[in-house]
Amino acid sequence: MRAAVLHKTGQETLDVREDVTAVGFGPGTVRVRMRAASLCHSDLSAMSGVLPQPAPFVPGHEGAGDVVEVGEGVTGLAAGDRVVLCWMAPCGRCDHCRRDRGHLCIASLRGLGAPGFRIAEGELNASGFYGTGAFAEEVVVAANAVIKVPADLPYEAAALIGCGVTTGIGAAVNTARVEPGASVAVIGAGGVGVATVQGARVCGAGRITVVDPVASRRERALAFGATEAIAPEDLKAAAKKLPGGGFDYVFEAVGRAATVRAGYEAARRGGAVVVIGAGAQDDLAQFTMGELFFNEKRLLPSLYGGATVTRTIGLVVDLWRAGRIDLDGMVTHRVGLADVNEAIAQMRSGEALRTVVTMD
Repeated sequence: MRAAVLHKTGQETLDVREDVTAVGFGPGTVRVRMRAASLCHSDLSAMSGVLPQPAPFVPGHEGAGDVVEVGEGVTGLAAGDRVVLCWMAPCGRCDHCRRDRGHLCIASLRGLGAPGFRIAEGELNASGFYGTGAFAEEVVVAANAVIKVPADLPYEAAALIGCGVTTGIGAAVNTARVEPGASVAVIGAGGVGVATVQGARVCGAGRITVVDPVASRRERALAFGATEAIAPEDLKAAAKKLPGGGFDYVFEAVGRAATVRAGYEAARRGGAVVVIGAGAQDDLAQFTMGELFFNEKRLLPSLYGGATVTRTIGLVVDLWRAGRIDLDGMVTHRVGLADVNEAIAQMRSGEALRTVVTMD
């Protein structure tokens, strides 16, 4: 079968091969025929080494497809079910899972680098990014690494909710719990940022300001519910004009210490800075003890939507059915698996909001 492989961390392009086999099928696993996968910036971060993922590996974690076969002991799934991949699979047994905080379960991360694919040439093993590997025609994953979705949810839309949309909407709804009429700033107008805009709109935010250095991305965000879109150098002035001298909520969807700091300065006293972006472990955001105490601004990290993923995905599907969020419009480009490197170039340039890679 075909799959796109990164052979060495730091390489900027993927090797699309036809001699790859998905391996590891057995008890507690499922085989999934992938239909669509969307490119998320986290894939690029794993390729560059910002996010830990041993190479060689098959990137892609926002993916949707159909169950082909279920292993012994798997319940609740059957051949033909439409599913999305879950890149932080909950074990169901740890303290986080027992507290209904399964999105914080790190059991699956202990298997980073475990073989998920076999490359015939050289008889090499490759892993799937965070236990998935959506840029392949077929994957074998743990049963708890897939979430069943309605059969009428299009594959492209289903792929989006595997990560970026769930992350952004969940940050607004679950983590921040934005109140009706609140003022919101979203730093970063990529896929996660635009999903956050939609989440804030669903919550009834009165003002949603998008901050991005790319004019075309700012303009695009207005179509998803942003009330204004500004360049980063205008954020400080925009914040000062608001009652209280800042935004009620600032969402950082970039993953850099500098933008977290800018978000903190743009929040009002008593406001909140919600950190969504996946950044490097050595990128340190600095705050003084005095300002943390005196300003009482809350720092709220939000991982994978800030709640059990199945529940957040269910909410996203309900919002989509009700016409309250736009998933189709978030797909700005489409390529086949053979052209996955074109999708990477589109994301790096800022041209694409989300590029969907189709497997057919």
